[in-house]
Amino acid sequence: MKVVTMRDVPALPATGALFTGTPVSRQAIFQPDDTRSFNFAIVNFSAGSRNKFHSHTSDQILVVTEGTGTVATDAGEQTVTAGDVILIPAGEKHWHGAPGATPMSHITITAKDSKTTQLE
Repeated sequence: MKVVTMRDVPALPATGALFTGTPVSRQAIFQPDDTRSFNFAIVNFSAGSRNKFHSHTSDQILVVTEGTGTVATDAGEQTVTAGDVILIPAGEKHWHGAPGATPMSHITITAKDSKTTQLE
């Protein structure tokens, strides 16, 4: 068993071409060298920030933990709030974040070997 206390996990800036808007931070709960079959992190979007259209080579699960945000695909946009769980199938073009006036945080879970491709 492994217990992680979130206040002990540093929130590091999530930088790179995938993100737009004001600062985004990421708390990596399990490190890449952990012997797990999945990636698990918390992503904190400041109001006005989101990621760009992208896809993953595995399914992605998002669990909104705080605030109000948006998850979008080519088919449309969905407002999400704390407590919502979103399943994004492997290969689906999508983006998520807090493009409006409120911040949003979510847990993200993907397969350990999942690759992300920016599509915008």
